[in-house]
Amino acid sequence: MRKVLSSLSFLAVHALTLFITFKVISRFVEVQGAFMFVLTGEAAIVVMFVVFAALMNLLSFSSRHQIRDMHRNLTYALNEIANGNFNVFVEIDPHAPHKEIAEAMNEMARKLGTLESMRQDFISNVSHEIQSPLTSIVGFAKLMKDNVLPEERRRHYAEIIETESKRLSSLSDNLLKLSALDNNKIPLARTDFRLDKQLEQVALTLEPQWGAKNIEMSAELSRTIVSADADLLSQVWINLLSNAIKFTPEGGAIMVTLKDRAVTIEDTGSGISSDDKPHVFERFYKVDKARDRSLGGNGLGLSIVKKILELHGFSIALESELGKGTKFTIGLS
Repeated sequence: MRKVLSSLSFLAVHALTLFITFKVISRFVEVQGAFMFVLTGEAAIVVMFVVFAALMNLLSFSSRHQIRDMHRNLTYALNEIANGNFNVFVEIDPHAPHKEIAEAMNEMARKLGTLESMRQDFISNVSHEIQSPLTSIVGFAKLMKDNVLPEERRRHYAEIIETESKRLSSLSDNLLKLSALDNNKIPLARTDFRLDKQLEQVALTLEPQWGAKNIEMSAELSRTIVSADADLLSQVWINLLSNAIKFTPEGGAIMVTLKDRAVTIEDTGSGISSDDKPHVFERFYKVDKARDRSLGGNGLGLSIVKKILELHGFSIALESELGKGTKFTIGLS
């Protein structure tokens, strides 16, 4: 009953407005002939104002209910989001006023839902990466308590514990580094230096790894001066070359090239499938989980590489084919 009375009162207001409009028009028009009339200059302004007011009243009558409904829906959606439910969706009437607000609300809920999913995945991945080496450490530590354990086996178990401990340490270091990079807590200390010399030095530092697998390491480095954070950029080359060494088989080859303001690191390793390529820079993503575990990877190396390059304004591109090797190209401009 109350809604009916409210609607009738609105109609009464509109009717009164139109009646006043008619009276004002009749006051300011000059009738010419039987069917023609002309507005005076003063009348034109008054009539336009009154007609505009009447139209606004009519529009407000039809849109007020829509605004009230939208307000109720948006309030409900905000409360749901505040309580952690990001699956809400506000129905959008294309003719409703302020529909952009509803569209923005839906987009916000979608992005918050994506972030929540990423957070859950991150926690799950970190827990897994921590639990795996801890399980190995605890298990082999128990075995070492056996007093009749042969010395050779005891030494082997000790080496496994050491390797798994290094994995934990590496995971912790990488997580801290990524967190610092994400929050811009590592300011770029840019200096001008010879990039060709840095690449040569990193390759020589990793010689024990590629030498142990009889990998042919070759380089074609043109003299290049770059303005960058030398320590962070060195981490990029270490990560990329370490990956190339890990996934290149015995007797394979790695080629490092620097020319035309671009660095390429190419190997003859196992390659990456087309399904895996879009995900290689994602945190904790591993192309071959079984092999990566045996090689001590935690799926964070390429994430760190991409973040450091982004901070410098540099780019990175990947070319790879399963069974035919991988090529990373880093653009320096």
